[in-house]
Amino acid sequence: MSASSASVEKPTEEHVEKGYLDNMNADERLLHELGYRQDLSRSISAFSNFAIAYSCCSVLAALPPMWGDAMIDAGSSSVIWGWVITSIFTMLVAMSLAEICSAYPTTGGLYFWVSRLATAEWVPLACWLTGWCNWIGLAFAITSIDLGLAQFIAGIIQIWDPEANTSVYMQYGIFIGIIIIHGILNSVAVKWNGVMNQGAFFANMVGIIIIVIAGLAITRPLNTGAFVFGQFFNGSGFANDPFAFLLVILQSQYTLSGYDSAAHMSEETQNSQRGSANGILLAVAANAVSGFVFLIGIAFMVKDYDRQILGESAIQPQMVQVFLDGVGPAWTVVFLVFVMVSIFFCGSSLTLGSSRMIYAFARDGAMPFSKHLHSLNKQTNNPVIAVWFNIIVAGVIGILYMINSTAYEAIVSVNTIGAQLSYLIPIVLRITISRKSFVPGPWHLGKFSTPVGIISSCWLVFTCVLFVLPVEAPVTADNMNYAIVPFAAIMLVSSGYFYFWGRKWFTGPVRIVDGQKVILEDDEDAQTQPYALKQEVAPEVQNNENK
Repeated sequence: MSASSASVEKPTEEHVEKGYLDNMNADERLLHELGYRQDLSRSISAFSNFAIAYSCCSVLAALPPMWGDAMIDAGSSSVIWGWVITSIFTMLVAMSLAEICSAYPTTGGLYFWVSRLATAEWVPLACWLTGWCNWIGLAFAITSIDLGLAQFIAGIIQIWDPEANTSVYMQYGIFIGIIIIHGILNSVAVKWNGVMNQGAFFANMVGIIIIVIAGLAITRPLNTGAFVFGQFFNGSGFANDPFAFLLVILQSQYTLSGYDSAAHMSEETQNSQRGSANGILLAVAANAVSGFVFLIGIAFMVKDYDRQILGESAIQPQMVQVFLDGVGPAWTVVFLVFVMVSIFFCGSSLTLGSSRMIYAFARDGAMPFSKHLHSLNKQTNNPVIAVWFNIIVAGVIGILYMINSTAYEAIVSVNTIGAQLSYLIPIVLRITISRKSFVPGPWHLGKFSTPVGIISSCWLVFTCVLFVLPVEAPVTADNMNYAIVPFAAIMLVSSGYFYFWGRKWFTGPVRIVDGQKVILEDDEDAQTQPYALKQEVAPEVQNNENK
């Protein structure tokens, strides 16, 4: 598909006479008004949209791989109360984003919102930075989630054969197999992805219920309430206990991110203004509640903190050791099947959401190989090339896991920083520059929009700073948090490309500026820029001029 096929067709008099606009449903009409035509299949229900977003920040997918490290850093009470604090602030962020999503439900998501919220002169740069931060977060999310699945598969292998060598190299090989399967699944018709993610939602909920109920019923003796809600242990190496407590927020915030996938699926969601906004809100709320229950249940199952959590001989991730000691091998396998199914579908959902983000970003020429990345497969109507682009990038990022002992936490940090920054930009613009001009959709915060936005922005800035700090002391070359290195490198290259080349032709998404519709389209005659700008007078402006 060429870029021109993604641009808006100016309705001719003949089109209008034939009911060009009248034949559109409400979703298609809104998308047309926002500057795009309906190219993707709108076959996702509101529940499927929620299920995809829920899977992207799934409790069973993200908490188990990092839970052991969080328990070492600051103990059980910090894990529990850190989750509560993070859930409250994340819900406020989700509310701010849902309000904007309800007004602008497009696949471009965050970066498209910025184009409507920033002033005209800053739109290109703001869109560019938001889009790249968003993509970095999603690409590193795929890597971290699927590496977590590889770790759990290695854990099962160790249960079957304690002498097995489950090295990082073996785990990376498993990881490559997983992302290839995700690439294949996301290359098929989108309706099957919706069905799979509905199943993933129920698998998550059933898994949490079974793990908590069976775990508490079988494990003997259970730990005490004093341990679960009051035990603090500073194993981070830092002398400052409050800082050790803050380290566990990384686990919580990493889990509660990626819910913007609901926005990236909006052009495929029915009743998108409500469906996508509710998908964001419900995904965070459902995971916040289920995560709280899950963490309490697991904490009660810890029988020997020193051996199961701190012990060097404990099976990794440590939650596997807790399961094994508490419920035995058979039930442990059952628990791990639910965990691994959840992680698998989380990785698949992230691949799905990130491919839509890349498709939309490339539609406006902001990615390498944009002409190819925004093409749709004729058989499945899916952006298949965008899917495999993200799979390849995730595979390359995963190489870091074999190089450094703290690489996994660094990958998690980059994922979280990218997501947080991409959330921050539209929220700040909404409560400053666009505070009075923003026209809300059906879901909005009303008079609470600005105070909620201010709190959300402060939280996002705080977490971004926190996640580039060292996570272990004494700080050495081996345990240093290198998250800032890949993130800064990618953003510097991207920003440099924008400064020297991109700013000459990139204008952001299709939008109306001063009554003119600005459209990016292929220009085979243009040799100096990949996309040419075409300006058409908007129909309503033309009608006013004729009058």
